[in-house]
Amino acid sequence: MSSPPSCLLVERGDGVLTLTLHRPDVLNSFNREMAQALHGALQAAADDAAVRAIVLTGAGRGFCAGQDLAEALPSDGGPMPDIGEIVKASYNPISRAIRTIEKPVLCAVNGIAAGAGANLAFACDLTIAADDASFVESFAKLGLIPDTSGTFFVPRLVGMQRATGMFFLAEKMPAPKAKEWGLIWDVVPRADLMPTVMTLARQLATQATRGFGLTKRALNASFGNTLDAQLEVEAQAMHEAGRTADYAEGVRAFLEKRTPVYRGA
Repeated sequence: MSSPPSCLLVERGDGVLTLTLHRPDVLNSFNREMAQALHGALQAAADDAAVRAIVLTGAGRGFCAGQDLAEALPSDGGPMPDIGEIVKASYNPISRAIRTIEKPVLCAVNGIAAGAGANLAFACDLTIAADDASFVESFAKLGLIPDTSGTFFVPRLVGMQRATGMFFLAEKMPAPKAKEWGLIWDVVPRADLMPTVMTLARQLATQATRGFGLTKRALNASFGNTLDAQLEVEAQAMHEAGRTADYAEGVRAFLEKRTPVYRGA
């Protein structure tokens, strides 16, 4: 008998690591196994110099429907599992990994992104959705609160009133509206989704990876900094960027009027 398919498909090529959530029969909803697999893959990518961009997407007709509720129900009449512990074990490590990995993380939303799935997409650096995809902060329907960094990023992306409406009303948001509100980078026809995202990822994988990483570090710091503190962050990041081989290559290429060849270091 053949082994069951992996809950996370991993592909490499042209400096891009593609991670595909692979539980299509349940719209790629998370169980502990898939959450741990995704977190492990992101951790490994952070330390892999051959990976210079990451793409996250879903298999089948959905991106991710959030938590697999079958795992969050009591077994054999026992007590309810602690949802907070599931969040701490499964989702918090993924959100931290996406934001702290100093490489571009792109998200290709190929269908419904609900609950943790929506917030996972909003936490990525650049998110592109199919034109028939949608997002929904479904937590209120279960009496829960948004997790997977949703209460952190969504108000910063759309403002407090819109974020509160998304969280309280739990209405499905079409991808074009998500772009209009600034929740995602772009919307493309479904047939063009993966070609568009992969072209962008391959382009980013040829650029100055350390510069992207330092930019991401500065953006993360800006969420809690004063202006003076952020100016210091910028100065320190520029100090580090100015000592990279890619910066030296960029200057040489500019002076020699040629296209730079960045190595990601």
